[in-house]
Amino acid sequence: MSDAALGESDPVRRTYEIEDPTNLYFIHPISARLVPVFAKYGITPNTVSLAGMGCGILAGVSYHFYAATWCAVLGFALMFAWHVLDGADGQLARLTKTYSELGKVLDGICDYVTFTAVYVGLALAMSHYMGGWAWALVACSGIAHAVQSAAYEMQRQDYNFWGWGRASAALPKLDAKPKGMAGHLHHLYARMQLWAAGGAVEFHAGFGALLAANPKREAGLRAAYRESFAPVIRRWGVLCANYRTLGLFIAALIKLPALYFVFEILGFSAVLVVLLEAQKVHYRAFLAQVRA
Repeated sequence: MSDAALGESDPVRRTYEIEDPTNLYFIHPISARLVPVFAKYGITPNTVSLAGMGCGILAGVSYHFYAATWCAVLGFALMFAWHVLDGADGQLARLTKTYSELGKVLDGICDYVTFTAVYVGLALAMSHYMGGWAWALVACSGIAHAVQSAAYEMQRQDYNFWGWGRASAALPKLDAKPKGMAGHLHHLYARMQLWAAGGAVEFHAGFGALLAANPKREAGLRAAYRESFAPVIRRWGVLCANYRTLGLFIAALIKLPALYFVFEILGFSAVLVVLLEAQKVHYRAFLAQVRA
């Protein structure tokens, strides 16, 4: 399948069969209503991403004053707005065929800026009674969060590329020299994703070679991949940003934000390890099945 054909196969909406219920039934339906409006007025996907980042930064300011319940509620509302815009930028890019390496990098940066703003806002507040330990806790949490998110997005990206052949989900060839600042940033992010998603490199090589050697079986192989991996990828939804947003809100409401950061480090990291080990087993089993 050519790159052009792959690009034409990209749908506007995200792949429903691997979506977390919070996205499927709440966030993305709202995003989908906004996309035609953005397209009508010529608003670019990058502008939508930046608007979402603005909501995220304001959420960080609001959460800094979490001791006032209304500020915690406002912080949650602003993060919800960011989620909606974050869902809309990708849909808009696919609708207008304007996806790019810069857009992927900007989308990822906006996500990290949002959580960084919220984490810093809470760290500043917690440092009044925890001192430097607040910053150490938040820094460790941020590192854990980055690794978990990279692994989660890798699974979704893999599904869209191997399951549906979507050009917009293709990882850059790591043996090729990246071009420009955006290319270097995307290249670096892809390396982090592969590092965080253990076993993916071997699977990419194995399944990619199988598709290349059996062009007449491509449709069947991709269908088999979707059938096998859709329920597996759905389990990774526990690591999506939505549950972090909810966890932050609950922790702020009960005036114990440190509990969220402890769970991020210990709880979500434990979940990641379990998911990665299960994924490695599934990779091997699937390749053995389709090679038989």
